Amino acid sequence: MVSHHHAIGTATHRGRSFACVIQDDRVWNVASLPGLAGFGNTLAIFEAWDEVDGKLSAIMAAPPAAGAVDLADVRLEAPLRPRQIFCSGANYRRHVAELSAKQPDPAAEGLTSEERLARAMAMMDERSRTGTPYAFVKLPSAVTGPYDRIILPKGAAEPDWELELGVVIGRPARNVPRTDALSVVAGYVVTNDITVRDRVYRPDLKAIGTDWLSSKCAETFLPTGPWIVPARFVPDPQALRITLTLNGQVMQDDSTADMIFDVARQIEYVSSRVRLLPGDILCTGSPAGNGTHHQRFLQPGDVVEGTITGLGTQTLTCVAESD
Repeated sequence: MVSHHHAIGTATHRGRSFACVIQDDRVWNVASLPGLAGFGNTLAIFEAWDEVDGKLSAIMAAPPAAGAVDLADVRLEAPLRPRQIFCSGANYRRHVAELSAKQPDPAAEGLTSEERLARAMAMMDERSRTGTPYAFVKLPSAVTGPYDRIILPKGAAEPDWELELGVVIGRPARNVPRTDALSVVAGYVVTNDITVRDRVYRPDLKAIGTDWLSSKCAETFLPTGPWIVPARFVPDPQALRITLTLNGQVMQDDSTADMIFDVARQIEYVSSRVRLLPGDILCTGSPAGNGTHHQRFLQPGDVVEGTITGLGTQTLTCVAESD
């Protein structure tokens, strides 16, 4: 943990699970703190975020010596069980531009690879100025903890990783303008939108498009955590480094500055379509470097480690689905 900054999570200690606040490698049960007895789970915390945030900030400015346990003595679970999960697709300039530059395009005929990439980057900039985010939903049952296993489904040939900045909503939001969008954010969290590439499209129903149920919603397909860092400690969500390693080898290493649509624009868009609820998670897209790029997909025994600046690191081991 970052010294003097606190985070929100869910911990298990001596067989008991509880909403916790973490600071300086110490863990407190939120419900044991003054004025917070009713907050036994993190969804309840985010449903009353303005109240709880103020109380926690005051308490953790001079945290009580009693009641804390060492971080090493607890198991951190998924920090939140949201009611709704929204994801953004194709939202990093370099990632999408590299894919676009490789596609057959009569208008780019005769251009060098560098010129094709520059042309694609210009198209991404234009999309950022005039386009619309692409969002979809993911099942809450896909959420798993930061140190759990990723279960690779039977028959899945191309399970892939997508490390992403997760945004946790702190108040109901509908039709929120971009200029006010960050005011509804409670905090930020590391997420990994695991995806089976060979199940994204149905070969028998090509006209329908993507099949997110089959490709993205299996159990353990959204590792989340280790904790949620309150927005007050993240001055600029567009200035965070995203790094994923597979068995120690760096596969993704980029900045949230490369998003086509920033966090505020994504909140504006999603809230124009549906009502955001406290505790909802918005996964904001993944940069270049997934398994498709490397032509290396997840296998049993692989260790996936994902880190985002100031938000911690999650470490998960892949296992085959059992009978």
